[in-house]
Amino acid sequence: MKTLLYATDYSDNSIAALQYAYALSKKLDMRLVITHIFEFPSILGAEALDNPLPHIQEVAFKTNRTKLEDLCREHLDDEWDTPNLRLEASENSSVLKGIISKAEEWHAQMILVGMKGETGLGEIIMGSTTKRLIEKAPCPVLAIPADMDNTELKTIVYATDFEEEDIHAIQKLSDIARTLEAQIKVVHISIKHEYAGDLLMDWFKEMLESKVDYDKIEFELLFSEDIFETLRVYLGVTNADLVVMLEREKKGFIKKWFHKDLVKKMESYGKVTLMSFNEHNLKTLYF
Repeated sequence: MKTLLYATDYSDNSIAALQYAYALSKKLDMRLVITHIFEFPSILGAEALDNPLPHIQEVAFKTNRTKLEDLCREHLDDEWDTPNLRLEASENSSVLKGIISKAEEWHAQMILVGMKGETGLGEIIMGSTTKRLIEKAPCPVLAIPADMDNTELKTIVYATDFEEEDIHAIQKLSDIARTLEAQIKVVHISIKHEYAGDLLMDWFKEMLESKVDYDKIEFELLFSEDIFETLRVYLGVTNADLVVMLEREKKGFIKKWFHKDLVKKMESYGKVTLMSFNEHNLKTLYF
């Protein structure tokens, strides 16, 4: 059974992401693994023992398991406790490494995290380690705003830079969209006079249509000197439920700006759920 991995820090800001992950797992008919990564406290002299304080370690795991149960019991429906939902506390000195390790263990199709957490994951989503998670994760990363109360996924915006990797990402995205019967809006925002954007759009559409069999895909080319602001307005006008971007190696000034500063701005914007694909593991992803 395919798996979604949701990592929580127990904060109030993580509740919306928990509910979102739970709803999405049911819509996609996928297993949901809910995990909390905690750091086992180092104790002076403990390394000298053959089996350092095993009862404390056992208590730490049990305590976090209970906290995960309490979190689900309080914020999910009465039917949450099923074989398709697993609760796993995990110890690691690095939250980032702990999440990636758990995703690899379960061969997760997607990692879900909340934006604006107060500890641990908050540093991942809002700080410098965000990009490291996107770069190193073995699957797409879905970042969910703290105030998100909409679990519908009817309109998906994919911001493209007309690269071959975008086509692979949209192939994977269309598998999700097909199950949800969602509309994919492929948009490119071009700086005026940058190049013949309409010709590139025609080429991209032809390439995509030859490789992706999904009839609910629309294309739009916009011109603007402020890519972020134009995308922000576009998301509002289209009532987007999800914006998707691809993390890739930088090739030139425009791509460097688009795929570094823009992705970071969208992460901190926090109004629309953000999915980040990674070109390095893109071809190994199967939904």
